[in-house]
Amino acid sequence: MKRFLKGGILSVLLVAGVQSWAQQLDPKDFTVTGKVKNGAKGEKVILSKSTAAGSSVKLDSTQLGADGSFSLKSTERDRGSFFTLNIADRQKVVLLVEGGENLNVQADGTTRDAKGNGGKAEVTGSKNMEYYAQLDKLMQAFAAKVTTWNEEYAAAEEKKDTKKIAEIQQNFTKADQERLTAIKGMLPEMGTSLVALFAANNFLNPDTDLETLKKLADEYEKVQPTPTLAKGFIGQIKRIAGVSVGQEAPDFTLNSPEGKPVSLSSLRGKYVLIDFWASWCGPCRMENPNVVRMYDKFKEKGFDIYGVSLDDNEKSWKAAITKDNLKWQHGSELKKWNSGVAQTYGVNAIPATFLIDKDGKIIAKNLRGPALESKLTELLGAQ
Repeated sequence: MKRFLKGGILSVLLVAGVQSWAQQLDPKDFTVTGKVKNGAKGEKVILSKSTAAGSSVKLDSTQLGADGSFSLKSTERDRGSFFTLNIADRQKVVLLVEGGENLNVQADGTTRDAKGNGGKAEVTGSKNMEYYAQLDKLMQAFAAKVTTWNEEYAAAEEKKDTKKIAEIQQNFTKADQERLTAIKGMLPEMGTSLVALFAANNFLNPDTDLETLKKLADEYEKVQPTPTLAKGFIGQIKRIAGVSVGQEAPDFTLNSPEGKPVSLSSLRGKYVLIDFWASWCGPCRMENPNVVRMYDKFKEKGFDIYGVSLDDNEKSWKAAITKDNLKWQHGSELKKWNSGVAQTYGVNAIPATFLIDKDGKIIAKNLRGPALESKLTELLGAQ
C-alpha cells in the first residue's frame, strides 16, 4: 500500500462504471424533495442525469425556499439510472433512480473535505438509496483508515522502517478484504436492483469474482424488459468470461506503426504477452522498462509480445515506442477507449495484460513486475 491510495477512495462511489444505451423503457416519473441545513433562500438546486461518456445532462432545477426546502420532478426512462443533485455548487448528492420513487433528501449543504468531514446527506424513499448509504458508510470508514495509514506509511518510509511498512500493508489488505466481504454479503439482498449493479461494477474484480458477476448477469437477463444499464453489464460480463483463464484468446488483426496488418494468430507457437497500453498512460510507461527486460531475457526461448495501444494520436504512439525501446510487435486502431480489441477483451483500465500459451489459450492475466518474471521463468526456465 502506498500513498497513491489516498486519491480515489471516495470517488469510486461517484462513478457509474457501466455504459448507457439510447433505448427507452417504461418511463416513470419520480420526485426529489428535501431540505438543506446550511442553504440560503434563492440558492440553486440542479438535478442532472449521468451519461455513459462521464458527463451529465441537466433535467430540472429550482431554488431553495426560506427554510432551505426544495422540490424537483423528472422522469426515468431506462428502468435505472444515476442522477446527481447539485446543491449550490457546494454539495453533490448521488441518486440511484429506477422510476416511481418519492425521494427525500436531508443535506447539510457543505463540501466534504479530504478527511470526510462535511457533505453529509441522508436520502430516504427507496431500497436503492438505503443500500447505497450502507456502501457509503463502509467506504467512509475505510477511507478514514487509509488516511491514517498513508500518514504512517510516509513516516515509516522516511525512517526506512520496513517492519512498520509491512504492518501497514498487512492492515490495509485485511481491511480491504473485510470491506469486500461485507459488500459481497449484501449483494444477494440487493437482488436485481440498480444498487446491485453499482456495487458489482465498482467493487468486484472480474479476475477474482467472475462467478459472482456471471450469476448476477444471469439474474438480470431474467428481468424483462431488461434495464438499459443491465444490458451493458450483461454484455460486459459475457465478454470478460470469453477472455478468462483457460479460454482461447480471441484473434485480432491491427495495423502496425508501419501500416502493415499484424494478427495475433501470426505469433502462434510462442508464449505471447498481449499488452494493452498507451503513450498517455503513466503506469504503463513506468512498467515498460520491466517489460523490455522480460522481452530481452526470454525472447530467445519462445516468448513474444503484442503491444495493443489505446492511443488516438499516431505520432505520440510511435514516439513512445521509440523512446521506451519497445522492440516487439505493435498494433492500434488509434481509437483510444473505442478500440474494438479492448472491448473484446473487456479492458476498461490499463495497463492490462493477457499471457497466452503456444496454442493461443489464456493462461494468466494482468501479470506485471516480479509476477510476470516469475511466471515466465516457470514456463521457460531461467537464463
